[in-house]
Amino acid sequence: MAAPSAGPRAGAPAPVERPTNLVISGVGGQGVILASFVLSQAAMADGLDVKQSEVHGMSQRGGSVTSHLRFGPKVWAALVTPGAADVLVAFEALEAARYLHWLRPGGVVVFNTLEINPSPVAAGVATYPRDLAAQIEARCPGARAVDAARLAAAAGEPRATNMAMLGAASAVLPLEVATLEAVIARVVPPKTVAANLRAFRLGREG
Repeated sequence: MAAPSAGPRAGAPAPVERPTNLVISGVGGQGVILASFVLSQAAMADGLDVKQSEVHGMSQRGGSVTSHLRFGPKVWAALVTPGAADVLVAFEALEAARYLHWLRPGGVVVFNTLEINPSPVAAGVATYPRDLAAQIEARCPGARAVDAARLAAAAGEPRATNMAMLGAASAVLPLEVATLEAVIARVVPPKTVAANLRAFRLGREG
């Protein structure tokens, strides 16, 4: 994955020389599909070839949702293989732990510290892992923990946690920030544009 750096102009990402492999995981209702769409549209607007998989898992509220996204000069297949993801963006802590094995050595995980009890935990037949954030950070040095709910609330739109996560992820993705913001402004409801952009910027600032 090409690391963000000062390219031809200040603040521009470095040229993308090979496909970037991205896995986005979360729980139904968190906006995983919209986040994946924003990234795919931004990559295409930046002139990159894009392949995006269908969402896997149960997309209804509460079920696990995963999206694969690959973009670069030329991309032949949509699915990321285990051990090949450059970046894992997880909208919930347990979903981050569940998909860490998809990262390549040196890959980056950006995860929401939010904990949502899956059905077995809610039913009382399992327990939610303790100290999950610490476990993730121990397994993946450089992991970025994001309190997306707090950032979204600070932005004035509690539902914009997905935009806060996109902002955090944008710091490690070779995509133009201006392009991402333009796509967000185009796809979110008009009345929420300003708040969603604030959430994105707060996430990027960390």
